[in-house]
Formats: sequence, structure tokens, C-alpha cells
Amino acid sequence: MTVTQHSPVASPRHSDAAVPHGAVLPALFVSHGAPLFALDAGTTGPALTQWGAALREQFPQLRGIVVMSPHWMARSPQVMTGPQPATWHDFGGFPPALYQLQYPAPGSPALAQEVLALLNAAGLSAQGDEARPFDHGAWVPLMHLFPQADVPVVQVALPAHAGPADVYALGAALRGLRSQGVLVVGSGSMTHNLAEFFGGAREPAPYVLEFSRWIESALARGDLQALLNYRTEAPHAHRAHPTEDHFLPIFFALGAAGDDLHASYLSREVMYSMLSMDAFALGATP
Repeated sequence: MTVTQHSPVASPRHSDAAVPHGAVLPALFVSHGAPLFALDAGTTGPALTQWGAALREQFPQLRGIVVMSPHWMARSPQVMTGPQPATWHDFGGFPPALYQLQYPAPGSPALAQEVLALLNAAGLSAQGDEARPFDHGAWVPLMHLFPQADVPVVQVALPAHAGPADVYALGAALRGLRSQGVLVVGSGSMTHNLAEFFGGAREPAPYVLEFSRWIESALARGDLQALLNYRTEAPHAHRAHPTEDHFLPIFFALGAAGDDLHASYLSREVMYSMLSMDAFALGATP
């Protein structure tokens, strides 16, 4: 993989991406990139690893992770409930080494039941799935964030017909978990037009930068309405996302963050000219 870096990756200890102090964990959005991100991490992978280590140091009470990935879509909200989810290599045509990777993090049936209870209490009828494995949208970024694979993980499905407001509501229902030692993560992609993937070393496409920085500006303004309406308000939204699935997990993180939309960026890297790897933490207050 050839990587084009748009701007320096933030260090979690010495930059705007510092892990916040206090009892409330941030919410996190990560771009999980192509499956090869597991092996060729560019600058984003090390940034996630450093941030994850700093998070563990600042929040030793971290008891679990709840993550949404676009690679698990269901008709209605679903929650992983198994005690030891398998690592699913849900892709084809990649080097054999990629299929040897495992992410043996435990599940957490107890945390899964908390998630189910919160979603159902919010009127979001949810069901458990004991057999669900980790798809690469979950395990690839978590492999960089927590390489020891020792933090329990519960995955939440992206409802197939959900829009931004629907996904925001799912994250909002779980907002209180952040004060209970749980990291809420939306894993998607800041831009995701695979029809424009050609590989090789090229500069970031201008539309990728314009879209990504519009999102950053809206976050800095705290303009949730603009973000929810990104499809009509953001420049190049349809080119950046011909389909919405890889962008919607950002709203899971935004819902979990609540009113504090200040984004501390871990990465603004661009891979393959068209794949923005933006990753950021949101707020430290529920």
C-alpha cells in the first residue's frame, strides 16, 4: 500500500488529540480504511496505537468497547452477545498474511445486555446475536487501538435502512456508558468511493480534502444540523460517499458524544488519493 499523508498525525500526548482527563471517556470515530490497513498501517495505525495506550493510562477503569461498523448491517438494531467472538476475514483477494491475523478480544455478554436494555428503553427495539463474529470494520481498527486484544468488545449492527438521525439516536441511547468505563466507537470511512481506487502514489484528490475539512469545520462550529444534513450541505457528498453506509457510523459517535462536538483529531491521512483516514475523539462530557 502506498500512503499519501495530507497532514501530520497528531500524537495523543502532545497535540489536540490528547486523551481527556476525568471520569467520562470520549466517543471515537475512526476510518478503518481498506482491509490491508491491518498490515500496512500508514501513519494512522501508529497514531491509533499511541492514543489507545494513552487512553488505558488515563482511564484504567476501561471495561469495554461498543463499536458500530458498516460491515454488519441488519434490518433492525442487533447487538453481539457472544462471550468469544471469532475474527471474520470478510473480504477476498488479499495477501495470505492478512487471513492469518486474529483479534481474540473477548466479548462481554453482560455489557451486551446493558446495551440491549438501553436501546430498548429508548424505544429502539434491539435483539442479541450470540453467533456474530468481528467483521474487519471492527477488528482492524481495534487491532491498532488495543493490540493486546484484552478489552471486551461488543459490536452493534448498522440498521440497513437507517439515516443519519436514526444512527445518531442509537449512539445517544448509549451515551451514559461513557461514564461507566465504556468506549463508544463509530468505525467507518471519512470518504469511501471505491470506484476511484487505482492504487499507487498520488496526491489526495481535491474533493476528498474539501469534504473532510468541511466535516471538521462543522464539528468545530458544533453544527450538528449541518452534519445531519451533510448529504445536501457538504461539498462533494455524493462523490465522497456514493452510498451512505461507511459514513453513517460517524453519527453513532456523535450521538454518544452529545452536545460536545469538539473533535480532537488523531489522523488526517489520505490513502490511495481517495480514502480519507480521518479519526477523532469527541468530548469528555456526556
